[in-house]
Amino acid sequence: MNYEILAPAGNLEKLIFAFVYGADAAYLAGPKYGLRARAGNFTWEELKKAREIARELNRKIYITINIFAHNKDLEELPDYLEYLNKIKPDGVIVADPGVFRLVKRYLPEIPIHISTQANTTNIEAVKFWEELGAKRIVLARELTLEEIAEIRQNTAMELEMFVHGAMCISYSGRCLLSSYLTGRDANLGDCAQVCRWPFHLYEEKAPGQFFPIEEDERGSYIFNSYDLSLIEDLPKLVEIGINSFKIEGRMKSVHYVATTARIYKEALTLALEGKTLSPEKQNELLKIRHRPYNKGFLYGKPQQGRVDEKNYTLEYEFVGIVWGFQDGLNYAEQRGKIEKGDYLEIFTPDGLTVRGIAQKLYDEEQREIPSTPHPQMRFYFAGFPPLPKYSLIRKVPRGVYNE
Repeated sequence: MNYEILAPAGNLEKLIFAFVYGADAAYLAGPKYGLRARAGNFTWEELKKAREIARELNRKIYITINIFAHNKDLEELPDYLEYLNKIKPDGVIVADPGVFRLVKRYLPEIPIHISTQANTTNIEAVKFWEELGAKRIVLARELTLEEIAEIRQNTAMELEMFVHGAMCISYSGRCLLSSYLTGRDANLGDCAQVCRWPFHLYEEKAPGQFFPIEEDERGSYIFNSYDLSLIEDLPKLVEIGINSFKIEGRMKSVHYVATTARIYKEALTLALEGKTLSPEKQNELLKIRHRPYNKGFLYGKPQQGRVDEKNYTLEYEFVGIVWGFQDGLNYAEQRGKIEKGDYLEIFTPDGLTVRGIAQKLYDEEQREIPSTPHPQMRFYFAGFPPLPKYSLIRKVPRGVYNE
């Protein structure tokens, strides 16, 4: 059986980092039809480049065409598909039966994956898509471990499931809130993430008085904004026969994509050997920007989560990318301000971490500077051994210095 870690790629840079940090495949969208209108997405030239990079590294790319299409959305789809046929992606991800029909016609040799948006929650639905010619099912997030195992026992199709990332409060992502409140249609890729807004209650007879929504010991019962993390459960998912372990987050940062790809790849490698990832390694997922984690529906009804504007957790700040080593100094690109004397942690593509103090900082002309204040400025820093290209620089919280 084949297994893979499938990472999100909102742009070409994220695609490269996903592959460098261990992802076996990446999913991405072209200029249209990809359900992430604001993710950056790929131009035609970038799609071609992505295909070349994947082939060079022996990786795979899957193109999302998972909107719920209206007639007008289909007018340009044949031309789009004919171009994709020249690129030859390793698969396309669809949800709409009409889009599926056109993909079969214009991309007869390209494997079709059925998106989680299609709400596949039972074995008969799996067989339905299998009979139509689909190769893979991206299972609905609402399934339990027991239900997933039962589906696997009754089909030879490839099964994919989300194991990490944001969870939508709508059933398999079929959101109406965004369209209703902002006019932005989530089912056409333009979600405004209304469920992440802070909400207040008001009482009709007390106009102008607003009350915060509080949580009691049983939960808030409004929106569940926890993030999914099944890193501990990969051995069970491998055992029951999941093929592809999908990470959500085409709109997330390079730091997020690289860290999740590396940690889940290590966890999968160990799971295939009957081993589990150490708690220390699992804790790397706490260093990326995230909401509190839970296991979604895997073991039944999900834990209720509280919604407020402070729900994101970010302790380690992503501040740079290492591009090389020259004249005894590491050369990097700024992604956040670093000051001389800051305590830094370097996360490398092979999963190692190196800690130390930024003893000295230099600009591109190697003139000493006190900090790196300008966005994406290039700089040199001292205090570390030669670091691999693509290493990520984090600023360590003060309370963690002596751990």
